[in-house]
Amino acid sequence: MLFLRQFRAELLKMFARKRTWMGFGAFFVLELIILLKLQTSEAERFFQRDFTRNTGGMELIFGDYFRGLTMAFMVMGLTIFLLGSVFLALVGGDVVSKEVEDGTMRMTLCRPVSRFRVLLVKYLSCVVYTLVLVVFIGGSALLTGMAWRGVGGLFAYVPEEHLLVLFTQKEGLIRFCSALVFLTASLLTITTLGFMFSCFNAKPAAATVITLTLFLADRILSFMPQFESYKHWFMTTHMATWTNIFRDPIPWERIAGDYMYLFGLNATFLIVGYAVFSRRDFKS
Repeated sequence: MLFLRQFRAELLKMFARKRTWMGFGAFFVLELIILLKLQTSEAERFFQRDFTRNTGGMELIFGDYFRGLTMAFMVMGLTIFLLGSVFLALVGGDVVSKEVEDGTMRMTLCRPVSRFRVLLVKYLSCVVYTLVLVVFIGGSALLTGMAWRGVGGLFAYVPEEHLLVLFTQKEGLIRFCSALVFLTASLLTITTLGFMFSCFNAKPAAATVITLTLFLADRILSFMPQFESYKHWFMTTHMATWTNIFRDPIPWERIAGDYMYLFGLNATFLIVGYAVFSRRDFKS
């Protein structure tokens, strides 16, 4: 019961900060801008040309797929990795280092509670934030798209992952909602990386910048043809496995392998972060 009370207090403290809500506001505004742009005739012609070229001339069913579900998938695919990484790195890099900077961590450690428990409560709150942010992004994009054009079928097209599939409305909704869970598991690696640097003797801004730098460098290098033979070592390569939920049939073995790799990274980040934090001196 005491642990649950501490966890609840940590969540209240996290969501009471203004910077925690910046991601929700930024994504909602960006979603509106993208969806408004998709309503233009120019965007519709471009999408129809792309749809016809990749589906073998099935232009007669174009209207069934240029709907809210497809738009939500497009919005989420375009924004989640780059913009989502900013706010996840911000929260993860802030959760420990900000309290150290403000001096409240010293007061917390004066109480009869282990450092491991303090970090565990804070990390679990970061996990909850990651889940809430992803569900908000996917849910708001879907609801906004449905309000304009209804649900419709799902046209999932991701060129860099060699993904091109069509789903009916029911199957598309199931795949889309399932993808939010797997996307949360993928993005948790960014949150955990930021959490690790937050445990170091660094300012919150420095922890955030280092996290973003490593993530963006990893993503850029993974796209370069010169590093094609090393692609399986990059974390962003495995993070993109959430798109495999839209394949038919779903490659569960490949997904499991990717998430085992990411789980190993997360465990390493947590162990390093705890090892550094447990040896820090907060007396001065």
